[in-house]
Amino acid sequence: MNSCLPRLQTERLVLSVPGRDDYLLLRDLLADPEVHRFLGPRADDPTTDMFARALRAAGSWQLYGYGMFLAHERAGGAFVGQIGIFHSLRGFGKGMDDVPEAAWILAQEYWRKGYAQEGMRAVLDWFDEAHGKVHGLSRIACMIEHGNASSLSLAGRLGFTRYDEMMLPDGASVDLLERISRPV
Repeated sequence: MNSCLPRLQTERLVLSVPGRDDYLLLRDLLADPEVHRFLGPRADDPTTDMFARALRAAGSWQLYGYGMFLAHERAGGAFVGQIGIFHSLRGFGKGMDDVPEAAWILAQEYWRKGYAQEGMRAVLDWFDEAHGKVHGLSRIACMIEHGNASSLSLAGRLGFTRYDEMMLPDGASVDLLERISRPV
């Protein structure tokens, strides 16, 4: 692993760039139906799907200098989930193409404990410092499926505001949100 890649720490979390075999952690995380509930249709083969996603995520780090982090507890090292900002080109239009996109997926046992907010605040602070000041990136998008009240609430606390909505090809309705940081 490249030693120049960031490793962030919060009071309770260590956020690190995924390694080669970490797609298996993500496969197992998404095997929980409640965790996967707002993430679209299930893949026919979760292992190969997570491997392909891991390669795309590695590409975000390689080409743009930012991406998704794996979150582990500082005390004990338990895997908590995936938190970060990746580069997206979804082909949806509506401000969701060729932009930094925020996302968080946590194992169910870590819900409602403030881990997602704690981790995302650290990621947003790092992103603003490393990419906002240096590259002038001030807008981060995210999309959250209707009905996912917890994530919508968290997005609001993180400074995201709704700017549109859309229907995805799988029939899910999502809110489109954005966070625009102040010029430094």
